Amino acid sequence: MGAVVSGLVALAAAIPPLIRLFNKPPAPDPTHNEIAEANRLQKEKEEREKAAQIAKNEADRLSKEAEMNAQRAQEAQAALDVARAEAERVRREAEDARIAAEHAARVANEEAQRREAEIREEARKAAEAVEREVLRREQLAEEENRRAEEARRLAEEAARVAMEEAQVALEAKADLERQLREGIQPVVMPTAAELEDAKRRIGYQEGLYHFAVAGVAGSGKSSLINALRGMRNGQAGAAATGITETTLQVARLPDPNPRHPFVWYDIPGAGTLKVEDWLYFHKQGLYVFDALVVLVDNRFTKTDIAILRNARLFKIPCYIVRSKADGYESDDEEYDVEDREKLEEQARDFFVKETRQNVQRNLRDAVLPLQRVYIVSNSKMLSAIKGNAPLANSKKAKKFVDEYDFLLDVLRDADRRRGSGAAATQPSN
Repeated sequence: MGAVVSGLVALAAAIPPLIRLFNKPPAPDPTHNEIAEANRLQKEKEEREKAAQIAKNEADRLSKEAEMNAQRAQEAQAALDVARAEAERVRREAEDARIAAEHAARVANEEAQRREAEIREEARKAAEAVEREVLRREQLAEEENRRAEEARRLAEEAARVAMEEAQVALEAKADLERQLREGIQPVVMPTAAELEDAKRRIGYQEGLYHFAVAGVAGSGKSSLINALRGMRNGQAGAAATGITETTLQVARLPDPNPRHPFVWYDIPGAGTLKVEDWLYFHKQGLYVFDALVVLVDNRFTKTDIAILRNARLFKIPCYIVRSKADGYESDDEEYDVEDREKLEEQARDFFVKETRQNVQRNLRDAVLPLQRVYIVSNSKMLSAIKGNAPLANSKKAKKFVDEYDFLLDVLRDADRRRGSGAAATQPSN
């Protein structure tokens, strides 16, 4: 390749003098020497042209040879590239084969490990199942032994209880005979069906407080209920009142204010029904109420005692109330206002003291626990319900006795009993 380049350079250097030679202006007729010189020059020119042609031919040959060499070099490079590509393909295939082989080995290893773990887990579960079965059979055996022992114990207990019940029955029979001889009446327990029937008859409704007001005929039950409901006697919707007993059936009287969840019940007086005093509590279904109010006079009746005794057994709050406690007030014009107020205060104090003593004496005579008696006036109760109470320590305030205490205690105890879930069918011993 270097010789070709050198020839091309020499040829390029010889061309300019030739061009200058042929470009000279015409000269005068040459001489013999000039002709000889011209021939010599012509010959040299021809020789140079021949040499240039030879150089050109050599250059063409060298150029063609260079082109051929370049083509062969390109073909060799292409072959080399193909060989490299093939080698890369083979390398990649070998790498892919290696990766595939490693992956297959890893998968095979993982599968082997998984299968080994499964076999171990199955073996463990099988062992645990065998252990559980053994334990279950042991427990069954222990349970059968325990049941056998329990059955034996229960049989012995049943025999003992039967003997005790027989003894209790004999003692109860003897005690009942003694009570009948002494005039003590038995307690009648309601059945589940009687309990539901009593609730149905009075319209018992969950979420409401049910208060029963009981007492002998003419004790003022209806008037007190009217006052507790914020109503006057004779007002539309009020309980019927009269000189004689007007209630022959239980009267259900909801509070006229729908925001007050209270229902009052006017219970017929015992003297108006053909019911034994000791059955009165049971027949009237008093065991379903949230609280009982017993209106009393100076002397307790058998009905009063039966209600108080049964209410205690059934854990129902029961309140002894002496109503109509305004009979000591006077409008006698013989005295001036101040003297009349003094006389009323003295009469009220005497009435309150005498009433409390009478109630305590009646409770002791009936062998009942001592408890408070609430002395109330229906008119004062109505004022308290309507919120028209006088200012504390005023003259009018002194005329109130137990009206406010009665309201607070009834509502508080009924709410406490409702919250404790006391069951009417489970009397206390």
